[in-house]
Amino acid sequence: MTAPSHTARAHSFNEAAAQYAANRPSYPPALFDAVEDLAGRPLTGSRVVDVGAGTGIATALLHARGADVLAVEPGDGMAAQFRRSHPDIPIVRGNGNTLPLADDSADFLTYAQAWHWTDPNRAIPEAVRVLRPDGALALWWNTEALDVPWIADAARRIESHLGLNIAEEKLNVNAHVADPADRLDFTRREVRWSRRVTVDAHLANLGSHSAFLVQGEESSAAFLAEERDHLMRAFPDGMFEEVYDVILLLART
Repeated sequence: MTAPSHTARAHSFNEAAAQYAANRPSYPPALFDAVEDLAGRPLTGSRVVDVGAGTGIATALLHARGADVLAVEPGDGMAAQFRRSHPDIPIVRGNGNTLPLADDSADFLTYAQAWHWTDPNRAIPEAVRVLRPDGALALWWNTEALDVPWIADAARRIESHLGLNIAEEKLNVNAHVADPADRLDFTRREVRWSRRVTVDAHLANLGSHSAFLVQGEESSAAFLAEERDHLMRAFPDGMFEEVYDVILLLART
């Protein structure tokens, strides 16, 4: 079977936008403290453009932090869900490779779980064009805390099912991946946090990832049913802590 294309995976979220909005994890306040620390400026009062905003999980947190936020989102379904959830935050259609923004118009460009959908050879020059002098490009991802035993066990089952190497993917979230041509100097930080969820919410979050969305409903449903059995044996009350390491990469222009 031919592996789904990068484009197919990127577009897969549009049919699952409500599931994504309801079940994906958020981000901790300590992440935004780290963004401010590395950028050398506060988010409050800054012009922030959140690119690949999706359903607005990060955008809303930036807005609550006091930033003047504009969301940029390419997907029809994701943008529609964003507007339903956050009618008070402006959103425009576009993507990081060709930003629909003026030169020197932003203090921060942020990508929450979104940079890997860009072409860095196009997105880096676009970021430099749009950011003001001494602006900041901040990229971050929630990644699994693989030192937690139950998470490591679940990761091995997912790897076997999807043919992935989750530990290797986590290690590869680095400056070279962000900018293969080394045009910007990225600093990396990690922030650990957790959330308490039900087994069903955890599985709905898992099922909202593109690797499952493009696999086909029957195959994904079968795996998630088996995974539910594993988790219910480990957590009979149906509740547990999802533990994440947010990997942040930030570069100043």
